[in-house]
Amino acid sequence: RLMASLRVSLMQRFFAAFVMCGLLAGTVSAQVPASSSSSSSPNSRVQEPSSSRPRVGQPEAGGAAITLETSESLFDIAVALNACGYDTDLASSQPVRTEIRTDIATEVAESALIRESKEKLCAYVDEHQLSDRGRELAQYISLALYIGPPPALAPTADETDMPPDALQVLNVLPLLRDFAAKASLHVIWQKHHAEYEAITNQVHDPATRSILRTNLYLKVPVSSYDGRRLIILVEPMLAPNSPNARIYASDYVVVTSPNAAGAIKLDEIRHLYLHYQVEPLVYARSQSMLRLTPLLKPVEDAPLDYVYKTDVIALVTECMIKAIEARTMNVGFPAPVKPQGTKARADLAKYDEELSAYDRQAEDVRRKQVTLDMRQGWVLTEYFYQQFIQFERQPAGLSESMGEMVYGMDVDRVKHSAQQIDFLPQPSGDFVARAPRQLTGMMLAEKKMLEGDLDGADAIAEKVLADPKQDHGDAMYVKARVVLMEGDPKESFTGFEDVLKVSHNPHTIAWAHIYLGRLYDIKDPPERQHA
Repeated sequence: RLMASLRVSLMQRFFAAFVMCGLLAGTVSAQVPASSSSSSSPNSRVQEPSSSRPRVGQPEAGGAAITLETSESLFDIAVALNACGYDTDLASSQPVRTEIRTDIATEVAESALIRESKEKLCAYVDEHQLSDRGRELAQYISLALYIGPPPALAPTADETDMPPDALQVLNVLPLLRDFAAKASLHVIWQKHHAEYEAITNQVHDPATRSILRTNLYLKVPVSSYDGRRLIILVEPMLAPNSPNARIYASDYVVVTSPNAAGAIKLDEIRHLYLHYQVEPLVYARSQSMLRLTPLLKPVEDAPLDYVYKTDVIALVTECMIKAIEARTMNVGFPAPVKPQGTKARADLAKYDEELSAYDRQAEDVRRKQVTLDMRQGWVLTEYFYQQFIQFERQPAGLSESMGEMVYGMDVDRVKHSAQQIDFLPQPSGDFVARAPRQLTGMMLAEKKMLEGDLDGADAIAEKVLADPKQDHGDAMYVKARVVLMEGDPKESFTGFEDVLKVSHNPHTIAWAHIYLGRLYDIKDPPERQHA
C-alpha cells in the first residue's frame, strides 16, 4: 500500500542547507497511513482550546516544528466536493485536479451503484449549503482534520472536542465512506501519488524561503519542536485562490493549493507563521497586557470580529503582525542595484540618489498600507510600525524586544490617536479570522467554573486526563483552579507547578505562572522574590 501522507520538515531541511552553504538538501519523507484546516473573510481562524489535536497534528517522536504534508482523508473530502459541483478556480488549478475529476466521472458513468452513492452524498452537500461558500468549504476542511485515514474515516476526537463547524457536517461521514469505497478513491489516490509528491516538492522551496526570511527579520532561531506545530497541508483538489487557516490549541494549520503555475499563496502562509512566532511571546506577557485594556474602547465601532473588540491580547497580536507585514511587504517595484566593480564617484552618487528615491517611494507605499490597516480597525498598527523601525536597527531579536514594545507604550496617547480614526464600513476580510466559539471540551469546563459548577468542571477535566491520547495540560490547569476555588491553595500550588511541566499551550503556561505568582504573594510570609 502506498504511503498516505507526505511529510517534509521545512526548517530541519533548511538547517541542513545552511550547513551546506545555502544549498537546500534532503528528500521527501513519507508517513504511514496510521498517523495521518476560502476566500477573504471565509478563511477562518478557529482557535479551539480543546486538548484534542487534529489528526494531522499528532506529534511524532523527534518530530519537526514545521511540516509540509498531504492527507488522504482531506483528499477524499475534496474529491467528494468536486464530484458534487465544487468548481471554484477550476481553470487556474493544477492539471491533476481535472484528471482526478475525469477519473471520478468515468467511475460514476460506468456504475449505477456509484451513481446512487454519489447522488446521496451530493444531496447531503446541497442540503448543507451556506450562503457564504467559503465558510461552507471551511467546515468540511475542519472535519477532514479530525478524521482518521480511509477506509474508516472515523472521527479522532469526541464530539465535545471537535471544532463547532466540523460538527455541522459530521453526518456526511457514512455517505463519504460509502462513496469512497464504491468509487475506489484509494486507487485513484495511489494513481496520482507521484503527482502529489511532485507538487509538494515544488511548493517546498518557496515555503522554506518565506519562513526563513521571516525568521531573519524577527531575528529568531531555526524552529525546533516545542509542542507547537505549523502544518502546511497541500491539496490540489481545492481552489488555489482560497487557502484556509485555523489554530487548534498549539497546532497552526493552513490548507493551500498551488495554481496551474505551481505557485501558492505565500503571504497567507507567512501570516499564519507570524501568528506561530508572535503569539507565544504576547501570551507570555499577558499580565502586563491588562494595562492596554482601555485600547478596546476605540475599536467598539471598528469593523472587527467580536473577539478583537473584547480581547486586548488578540488585538495586540494581530496589530503587531500587521505592522511586521507592512515593514516587510513587497512594495511593487525593485530596489536599485549597487554598481559592482567601480569606484567612480559619479556612479556611486547616482546609486545613492536612486536608493534615496526608492526609500521614499517604498515608505509611501508602506504608510498607505498602515493607514488602511488602521481604518480597518487595527488601531495599534501605527505604534508597532514605529517600534519595528527601531527594532530593525538593533541586534536584539523579537523575544528580547517584545517587553520594551509593550511596556513602553503610552496607552493614553495611543488611545487618543485611535479615537480620531475614521473607520471603514467593511471589515478587512483577514486570512486568519477568529470564528465564534462553541463551548465544548475545556471551554465548557471554564464556563462551568464561572457559573460555580466546580464539580462539573472537574468532571470534564478528569475525562480528559483519563484519555492518554489527549494533551493533559489544560485539564490539569482547570483542576488546579478548581482546587484553589475550593479553598486549598497548597494543593493548587502543586497543581500549577505540574501544569508547567506538562503543558505546551503558551496561554495556559502564562496563566499558570500568574497564579503561582499570586500564590507566592499570599504566603505567610510572602515570597515576593519568587512571585
